[in-house]
Amino acid sequence: MQSRATVSTVLDDIGIGADHIAACSPLTGGTYNAVTRVTLTDGRDWVVKIPPPPTAAGMSYERDLLVNEVTFYAAAAATGDVAVPGVVHSRLDPGSATGPYLIMSACPGQPWYGISPALADREERRLRHELGRLVGRLHSVTGPGGFGYPAQALGPLAPTWRQAFTAMTDAVLADADTYSARLPRPTDRIRALLAAAAPVLDDVIRPALVHFDLWQGNLLVDGEPGARTIGGIIDGEPGARTIGGIIDGERMFWGDPAADFVSLALLGEVEKDEDLLAGYASSAADGAVVFDSSLRLRLALYRCYLYLIMLVETVPRRSPAEVREWVRREVGPQLESALVDVESALRTRE
Repeated sequence: MQSRATVSTVLDDIGIGADHIAACSPLTGGTYNAVTRVTLTDGRDWVVKIPPPPTAAGMSYERDLLVNEVTFYAAAAATGDVAVPGVVHSRLDPGSATGPYLIMSACPGQPWYGISPALADREERRLRHELGRLVGRLHSVTGPGGFGYPAQALGPLAPTWRQAFTAMTDAVLADADTYSARLPRPTDRIRALLAAAAPVLDDVIRPALVHFDLWQGNLLVDGEPGARTIGGIIDGEPGARTIGGIIDGERMFWGDPAADFVSLALLGEVEKDEDLLAGYASSAADGAVVFDSSLRLRLALYRCYLYLIMLVETVPRRSPAEVREWVRREVGPQLESALVDVESALRTRE
């Protein structure tokens, strides 16, 4: 959590004095950066994000995450119809006097996972369709000539997706060794399995804009709830709520657009989300998603990567015991299931 004095220092860097701050409150839910919502006396609502000091323990890919986030918002805004925070000002050089920070406009709405009252079924389905359409628009954006993280925490952008993704998985497995993270299998066995499956990544030839953290905590829903009767006859009026913003783009990369389906169906199966996929097909450049053998194997690889991150990051985060236990109980089996799916797919392709 960042103090009001720290936020004031950042705002002072852009000429906003402490006397112009009407309200200042920390935002919870994130696990890496300190995030504060600031309301100015002129009514403007901003969000200030400040990363931990460079000496703090973290994952290899997390270096200069704000570079990724600024890149994501600029690229997403260029689509013209995806609501994301506007970048007010950013200072990305860790050697600057203030240190790196990002100031952005606040998007309307509240995180999808915390909505109260809960969404009616018809409204939920409509929003899943809208979300799919927006993600399809994001994936229409092509990167500037390479694959990987714009911040280049793991090295320069790679000429192929196989090279970039191999560097990404190698890094998280090295982090697992560094932090002695508990995984369902030894890291050398996981690394060998992922390497055996890596040729399928050559099927990806376009570096698309990938958010890679599209769980419901990073999706804001705005508007009033639709009508609902006790008997469920009226189950959410169309148009009552909408996606108010897609936030926290700091973990984005240029890569396979299919990678976003993993967080969109966190701990689940995206193939079962008919509404999301229908919305996606309505706006994605390639149309409907075809779950062929290549896509299913790639999805298994991306599940491995995301669940490895979730398991390993609890160590440098010093997550509370109840969080660590939840991750081991819920995410550990999901990683093992993804590894089994990779093994099964490889046997089929032999």
